[in-house]
Amino acid sequence: MSRTVLVTGGGSGLGRAIAARFVQDSDRVYITGRRTEVLERTARELGGDAHALPCDGIDPDAVESAVARIDGEVDVLVNNAGGNTDFREPAGGGLKGSLHRWRANIDANLITAALMTEACDDKLARGGAVVHIGSVGADQGSGAYGSAKAALASYSVGLSKQLGPRDITSNVVAPGYIPDTEFFGSGVSQERHDHLISLTALGRHGFPDEIAGAVHFLASADARFITGQVINPNGGARTTR
Repeated sequence: MSRTVLVTGGGSGLGRAIAARFVQDSDRVYITGRRTEVLERTARELGGDAHALPCDGIDPDAVESAVARIDGEVDVLVNNAGGNTDFREPAGGGLKGSLHRWRANIDANLITAALMTEACDDKLARGGAVVHIGSVGADQGSGAYGSAKAALASYSVGLSKQLGPRDITSNVVAPGYIPDTEFFGSGVSQERHDHLISLTALGRHGFPDEIAGAVHFLASADARFITGQVINPNGGARTTR
């Protein structure tokens, strides 16, 4: 039976790969983002039952309006929108500049997830799943970005307890180095690339489809007893006990 899936930041990169994975299941997939043209093009290219829902994830009114356009219940919510905003924010500016950069990362990676989840609360189907996209950076001291992703993981723990009585799970997928996205902007230097590869046990970077597979699993019937957890597809760059 097909499901209704909402993927934030679904116009490109990991979000697009995640949306494509659910479209393959003949699910109805809604993708959000700020760039209307990109979203609409992606929805057309994905085909199937894919739909663009342009909205700014940090604007409460825009989020509520977008969610209101979704027909029926939401079976799977994927909070993918975010990224390290430091890559596009100018450095400097003293304390005011620091405040702006911290708020930008927290807004992009934590607040957007909280707003979208709250907006969808009444629509979340019993037996559904919420999956948040975190980062290996949450455990590597990666400044404001890593702190925001660490907070996202903590938010997911509380959400798992809140949604548990409705048989809805909440988990985080925390990717390692995935260069084939817009995350790094114009890219990383060869030296940085080689260093990030050297940190892995597999000796390679990851691919968007591998992250999409992890998300798809957490939203599947096989993962119904997994909640409040962080799944770490990072090639062994950070290991757990």
